Amino acid sequence: MRHFQRAACAALFLFSLGAAAQLAAPEIDSERVERAAASARRHMVAAADPRAVEAGLEMLRAGGSAADAAIAAQLVLGLVEPQSSGLGGGAFVLHWSEKEARARSYDARETAPAAARPERFLDRHGNPEQFMLAVASGRAVGVPGVPRLLEHLHRAHGRLPWARLFEPALRLADGGSAKTRRLARQLAHEELLRAGPAARALFYAGPRIVNREYAATLRALAAHGADAFYRGAIAQDIVDAVRAHERPGDMSLADLAGYQVVERAPVCGAYRGYRICGMGPPSSGATGVLQILGMLERTAFARAAPGSAEAVHLFSEAARLAYADRARYIGDPAYTRIPVARMLEAKYLQERARLIGARSMNYAMPGTLDPETPGTSHLSVVDAEGDAVAMTTSIEMGFGSRIFVRGFLLNNQLTDFSFRPQYLGQPAVNRVQPGKRSRSSMAPTLVFDKEGRLKMALGSPGGLVIINYVAKVLVATLDWGLDIQQAISSPNFGSTNGPTFLERGTEVEELGDALAARGHVLNFARLTSGLHGIERAPGGWRGGADPRREGIAAGD
Repeated sequence: MRHFQRAACAALFLFSLGAAAQLAAPEIDSERVERAAASARRHMVAAADPRAVEAGLEMLRAGGSAADAAIAAQLVLGLVEPQSSGLGGGAFVLHWSEKEARARSYDARETAPAAARPERFLDRHGNPEQFMLAVASGRAVGVPGVPRLLEHLHRAHGRLPWARLFEPALRLADGGSAKTRRLARQLAHEELLRAGPAARALFYAGPRIVNREYAATLRALAAHGADAFYRGAIAQDIVDAVRAHERPGDMSLADLAGYQVVERAPVCGAYRGYRICGMGPPSSGATGVLQILGMLERTAFARAAPGSAEAVHLFSEAARLAYADRARYIGDPAYTRIPVARMLEAKYLQERARLIGARSMNYAMPGTLDPETPGTSHLSVVDAEGDAVAMTTSIEMGFGSRIFVRGFLLNNQLTDFSFRPQYLGQPAVNRVQPGKRSRSSMAPTLVFDKEGRLKMALGSPGGLVIINYVAKVLVATLDWGLDIQQAISSPNFGSTNGPTFLERGTEVEELGDALAARGHVLNFARLTSGLHGIERAPGGWRGGADPRREGIAAGD
């Protein structure tokens, strides 16, 4: 593989790949793939840890709904995968009701405190401060959304008693849970978390974690609902921890008490006769995925051989254009009008697709649209009624802000805001503002067939690269005919409007010479996606889990 242009892995690009890319990815082998996949007739759960999958199945077997199973699974993930999600973070959820034939989306993204200002992450000279200094600080912590979201989901779509959903997580928190190899590796490389006495005593005391503080927090939530988190002693402890940090934040009790989940209309579009729905702003997930697919539909992608240099070239160029638009136009719709409909118009996508040529553009500029008037995890669930949940949930970087309270870690989600208040000579759409929700790439996705039946539920962690991961699975299933497990296991590739990245250690590396000849600047990276999905199959459902991580799919 001579003549490769191996771009240096700049720090910012590494951060964009998410916490999972900071360590070597596990080798993908056939045994791991076989263990991750499953088929079922009635119901199914796919998530990042077998214990979370088992918690979800316990609820489904007890007659619970997809929402009940998702809640129970998330509560377990917050215990066994604390570096990726939990009560101190946020999430986006797509919910499908088979009876109503209706998709809903719920935004539980963290919000900036009322005291936040656009210059939050600038140093005294007006320059963006060092990224990790911003991450490991009280200023990075947004008001968490997960506890209020879980309560909201249960009220809208739950069948089992609220307290019942906490039982699996409580058993593990009280009785102890073994560290996964992935968590142990990440803890070994994590110095900032180790510095805190409470986190050190919990995570570094041995091979098992007994988290009685987390159990006490869960019992308070089970007994009193989400208000036990957003008001009273737990809220006071969160505020105190954020403000007592050596780089203190400014979250207040009023910020916590005022937090609300927002139900939004899903963003939907067509591709190859299928209908694909996802999360709208402040997530760029659905818009980015649909832009990539919409541009590919207007190129020769359908004629390119699966996994070929031509296919990777076209995909990466479409991703580059979509990420350029993402940076320019996507933010919190409560603060600016987001031109989502125009970004997905056929004429506009055709204009953008025409920019894709035989050679890589390497860096794309956003398209022209006049403004309209005024550490992450994923789980998918389908229940016996055909209802489905696709939930992507996050505390941002691995271990979040490293601030540990009441048995859980607080997020650093505010570092997803633009550090510079200006972008291309205008106020940045994603600048910090009071009460605002930062832009995200999380892309929980539902796919429907030509008859309107649910075909797939999927999503992934992975920071900025999530949009590429989800779009890859969609083209692999809808264009290339792979099943959900084959699509998830296939090599990752794409672009975030920088180097074209190819997954190290996979056959896609062999495309390097051909892509370099087309002008691509290449980055060979450990692209540790955490894709989890469920698809309709003859007689029931087929599940897939990412063999790059430790999750599985299982059902009955």
